[in-house]
Order: sequence, then C-alpha cells, then structure tokens
Amino acid sequence: MPLLRFDLLEGRTDLELQTLLDAAHEAVVEAFAVPARDRYQIVTEHKPGRMILQDTGLGFERSADAIVVQMFTSPRTPEMKQDFYRLLTRKLGERCGVAPEDVMVSCMTNAREDWSFGFGRAQFMTGEL
Repeated sequence: MPLLRFDLLEGRTDLELQTLLDAAHEAVVEAFAVPARDRYQIVTEHKPGRMILQDTGLGFERSADAIVVQMFTSPRTPEMKQDFYRLLTRKLGERCGVAPEDVMVSCMTNAREDWSFGFGRAQFMTGEL
C-alpha cells in the first residue's frame, strides 16, 4: 500500500501503460520506503472528452497525455508527499515523455483499520503486517 488509481485518456499501448505503472511504482518505493511487492495500481481509461482537467488558475494548458493519480494511503508526512509528487513527475517525464503539467495527484489519507488485503481480515490490525 498505497493504492494508486490512474485516470487517463485511452490510446496508450500496453507497453506504454506498463512503463507508466513501473515508473509510478518506483516513485512510491523511493518516496515512502515501501517493499517492492507492496504494489497496488488500477488504471481507468476514458474516451476523449470524458476528463476535464483545467489549471485551477495557474496559467497552463494540459495535453491529451494528462494523467490523474489518486493515492489512497496511510498517513505520510508532507515532505514524503512532496517527494512523491516530484519523483513521480520526474520519472513519468523521463520514462514516458509525460510533461510535468500533465500530472495531477490527489492523496486520500486513511488509517490502518481501513485496509483489508484479503481473507476478510484487517492485516495491519491483526499483526500480520
């Protein structure tokens, strides 16, 4: 954990999507020091016109390559989150050619009891994790 959800316009190849997910996971591992197999990612592709991502008045335009990343995570420090934003944007740029203005991230923080990884148990609460 964390769980990352990616919303993007359809049209990327399977290889492009895998590269994107790998780059994002590298950013998670580096920023949050989680184990390499602590990987939870979901991609939702949208038809053109089904995502509206304006600039909140910051004065830039996004391209059709824009990606929204929703991260569901246990509490992280503001510094860790900022590190993740920086690493994610850098890695997506280097590995996938995604411009920094095309990466939007939103974090939703939850508690240890909010996670079950299977078997109907809250593994953080039971001591399994």
